[in-house]
Amino acid sequence: MENDSPHDIYGIENWGGGMISVLPDGDIGLSNPLDPSMPRMSLPEIVKGLKQRGIQTPLLLRVKPFLENGVRQINESFAEVIKALGYKNAYRGVFPIKVNQQAQVIESIVEYGRKYHYGLEAGSKPELVIALSKSLSKEAMIICNGVKDAEFVRLAILSRKIGFNTVIVLESRKELDTVLDVAEELGEEPLLGVRIKLTHQIGGNWAESSGDRSTFGMNTDQIVSVIDRLKQAGLLHCLMLQHSHLGSQIPDVNDVRRAVTEACRYFSELKSEGAPLTHLDLGGGLGIDYTGEKTASPNSINYTIREYCSNVVETVAYSMDEAGLDHPVIITESGRAVVANSSILVFDVLETTLYDTPDAPDPQEGDHHLLSDMRGILAYLVPERIQECINDAVYYRNEMRALFRRGYIGLREMARGERTHMAIMSRIRGIAQASDLTTEIDMQLNQIADIYHCNFSLFQSLPDVWAIDQIHPVVPLQRLNEEPGRRAILSDITCDSDGKVDSFILSGGLSPSLPVHSIADDEEYFIGAFIVGAYQETLGDLHNLFGDTNVATVDLRPDGGVHLLQDTEGDTIHEVLSYVEYNPRDMIASFKKHVDEAASDGHLTPADRKQLIREYTDSINGYTYYE
Repeated sequence: MENDSPHDIYGIENWGGGMISVLPDGDIGLSNPLDPSMPRMSLPEIVKGLKQRGIQTPLLLRVKPFLENGVRQINESFAEVIKALGYKNAYRGVFPIKVNQQAQVIESIVEYGRKYHYGLEAGSKPELVIALSKSLSKEAMIICNGVKDAEFVRLAILSRKIGFNTVIVLESRKELDTVLDVAEELGEEPLLGVRIKLTHQIGGNWAESSGDRSTFGMNTDQIVSVIDRLKQAGLLHCLMLQHSHLGSQIPDVNDVRRAVTEACRYFSELKSEGAPLTHLDLGGGLGIDYTGEKTASPNSINYTIREYCSNVVETVAYSMDEAGLDHPVIITESGRAVVANSSILVFDVLETTLYDTPDAPDPQEGDHHLLSDMRGILAYLVPERIQECINDAVYYRNEMRALFRRGYIGLREMARGERTHMAIMSRIRGIAQASDLTTEIDMQLNQIADIYHCNFSLFQSLPDVWAIDQIHPVVPLQRLNEEPGRRAILSDITCDSDGKVDSFILSGGLSPSLPVHSIADDEEYFIGAFIVGAYQETLGDLHNLFGDTNVATVDLRPDGGVHLLQDTEGDTIHEVLSYVEYNPRDMIASFKKHVDEAASDGHLTPADRKQLIREYTDSINGYTYYE
C-alpha cells in the first residue's frame, strides 16, 4: 500500500509490509492484512481512545489481524509450495514459546494455528507446562528442546497418554540415559528426536547460534554413540525426528539452502543406520526485514517468506529423491517471523532538550575576544563555507570552555558563548535543509541532535536495542504530512546514560538521529517502535524498577474502528517491589511509623499526616511510569 506522505523519509513503504502506512492527514495508519479492502485506522486515534478508557502510555499495542496474519503466512506459504512442487508429505510447524511467552499471545497462536495443525516448541519445564494446557489439534506437535531432567522427561512421556504428540529431542548422550531410565520406570516408550549440530555457520547477529560451536545438539561422534545406545536398548524404533537448528534471523537465503542440504545428509545417513525417521525439524532462522533494505545484512533479509519455504521444500525434496528416501514431514520453529510484526510500543514525549536557539545574545562590553570571534561567524555563514563555519564554531566554543574551567571566564559569559554556538548551529541546520551537503557535514550536524525525553524504559520494552544493537523502526505517529524540522535522539526515563535510542531506520539507510517535529508545550506527541513482538517482552528487565507497560489487544473493524479485545494493566510499584523481595505492606507500615514520629514531635499537623500517608500509599499502588 502506498503512503500518502509526500516523502516517505522513514522508509515505511519498505518495512511496513502493507500493514503500516501514512494517512492523508499525516497519522500512521493500520491496515488489516486479512482484508486489505477494509479502511485504514489511525494509530494515534487508537491510542487516544485507549487513554480515554484509562489505558495510559507507555503502551504495548497488539494487533489481532497482524498476529493472525503471521500464523497464516508461514503455514499457507508452506502449503502452497508443497502443492506447487509436488512434495509428498506435509508441513507441521511449531511456535517456540520462548519468543513470546505471554499468555494472550500463545492462546491466540494456538487458536489461529489449530486449522493448520500448528504446534508448540518447549525449551523448559515451564514452557512444557504451558504447551500441555493448550487445546492443540490432534496432529499438532509439541517439540521438547533444551536441557531436561527426569521430571521434564516423565511429563513429556506421560502426556502421550492423553493424545499429545510430544517429542523429546535428545541434546546429549547423558540426556539419553535419563530418558531411558524414566521410560523403563514408567513402562512407556517415548517419541524421540535427536539434535544434530550442523557445521555450516550463518551470518548476522546470531551467527554463533549455528555451526559446530553452537551450544545445543551433538556432533557426529556423539550421534553415532546415541544410535548405538538406542539399538542396545531396543528403542531405535522410537527415533522418529531429526532436529537441526539452521540459525536465527538468517540474513542470506543461500545459507538456508546450504544448511538444509547438510541436515538432509545427516537424515539419510541416520536412515541407513536403521533409524525410522519420519520428521525433519529445521529449527528457526526465518528472518524479519526490520530495515526494509531487502539485503543480507544483520537487520534485514534478502528473501520473502514464500522464497524461504520454496528453498526449504525444494532442497529437502531433491536430497530425499537423490537418496531414494520418502519425503519426511517438515517442521520449522519460526517464531520471530510469526509474532514480530504483531506488537507496537507506543510512548509519548515528555519534554525536549533543544540544541539550538534562533538568536545569538547581544554583545556586551568586556566580552572575551573568543566570544566576539564566534559571533562573527554569522557574517560569513553561507552554503559554500558551512564546513569552515562548523570548524570555527567548535574551536571557539571549546576554547571558551577551557578558559571557563581555568577560571578566566565567568558563568554568564560562558552561557552567552554556548547560546551563540547554538544559534550558529541552528542557522547551519536551516541552510542544510535547503542544500545538498556532504555526508560528513550531515553526520556532524547529527552529533548535536536534540534529545526528546520519552515515557518508556528501553531496558524493559526494547532490551535488544541496548544489548545487541538491534534496530527497530521508530516513527512519530502523527504530522507525517509535515516536513520534520528537527533531528533528535530518544532518551528513556531510566536513570542510565545507556537508556537511549540513537540509531534509526530512514529511507536512505540508518541514521544516528530521528527526524521529528517541534512540539508545542501542550501538544501530545506520540512515537511508535514497530516490529517488537519477538523476544522484547520476555527479555525486559526491571532497571530502575520500571515494570511491564500497559498492554492492549485490538481488532480492526470493517467500519474503520477498533474493538478492544483485552487489556492488561502494567505493573504497579507494589508488584515490582515484590519482584525484588520487598514487602510493600511492611514498607507502608514503616513509613507510617516515620510519619507518626514526626507528628508526635509536632512537625506535622493531622492534615499533613493524612496527606503524606495517602500520597505514599497511592504511589506504591500506582503505575511505575510517568503519569
